[in-house]
Amino acid sequence: MRLPSLRPCLVPRLRLHAALILSALGFAAFFSGCGRPEAPKAAPEAGAGGPVRSVGLTVGDLSNPFFVQIAKGAEAKVKEMGGASVTFTAVSSAYDLNRQTNQIDDFIAAKTDLILLNAADSQGIAPAVRKARAAGITVVAIDVSAEGGVDGTVMSDNVQAGRLAGDYIVNRLKGKGSVVIINGPPVSAVIDRISGVEAAFAAAPGITVLSRDQNGFGHRDGGMSVMTDLLVANPKIDAVFAVNDPTALGAGLAIRQARRAGIFIAAVDGAPDAEVALAESGNALAATAAQDPFMMAARAVELGFAIRSGAVPAERTVKIPVTLITRENLPTYRGWTSK
Repeated sequence: MRLPSLRPCLVPRLRLHAALILSALGFAAFFSGCGRPEAPKAAPEAGAGGPVRSVGLTVGDLSNPFFVQIAKGAEAKVKEMGGASVTFTAVSSAYDLNRQTNQIDDFIAAKTDLILLNAADSQGIAPAVRKARAAGITVVAIDVSAEGGVDGTVMSDNVQAGRLAGDYIVNRLKGKGSVVIINGPPVSAVIDRISGVEAAFAAAPGITVLSRDQNGFGHRDGGMSVMTDLLVANPKIDAVFAVNDPTALGAGLAIRQARRAGIFIAAVDGAPDAEVALAESGNALAATAAQDPFMMAARAVELGFAIRSGAVPAERTVKIPVTLITRENLPTYRGWTSK
């Protein structure tokens, strides 16, 4: 069948369309070959490396000797690795999440290179961590874990610490007695210690836990206040687990003031004040799972510097073993590292 010929009026239109297509192709070729903006490259990874010129440390409570030693250990290692020109700043959050968030904002504004973070709230601090890493800051959690994508974590084995203290209590009570737990701030170290001690108690059916959720806030006043209330509420208490030494020492004062004989305390830290208490025959503190905050801080600084230099650490979470110190083995205890 013969195809009808194109009408003369359509020919100019087809030629025009062809010209426009060729023109568009040429236009595209021009920009692809010279001067066309490239597609945007992916943003650099958060927490990018580089030299360390400034380090910021935020901890729970600088009135606690444990955190004072963390600050001393961190500063000593920073100066050793980075030289005297590296600035070091240590601040206390007082276990206040909002305050710590503001402190991290200040570190970001100051263009701090490395943040050592002792989280006031392991989960709640996540947005601040993400913000710091997005600003190119390396963040290393110390003593407790922190969510939000930290670059690394250095802490004691806190489950082990709680378990050692709990086993001591169970063994001293011969597997039978009434105990109380003085809890603390909602951070991983405290949560892990409680997990460890409760595992020890659960393995001894004769142990009755009278209280487990009273928060002593990690300091003496809190420990004394909680213990005072527990003594009033419970006429029979055989032993106490306190999440740290300051809490334990406060609880010991409450026991002494109430003149309640026969109660003993196990805790975590191995602080100098605890050494003094253990040396006193009449003191309620009987055992403490010893950490080394100075060395813990030094390890965190080493990890932070390594990450900033581009090294890939073998471990991004470092857990340091602890040892149980009692009145019996106190003479062999060397105490916290200090410089």
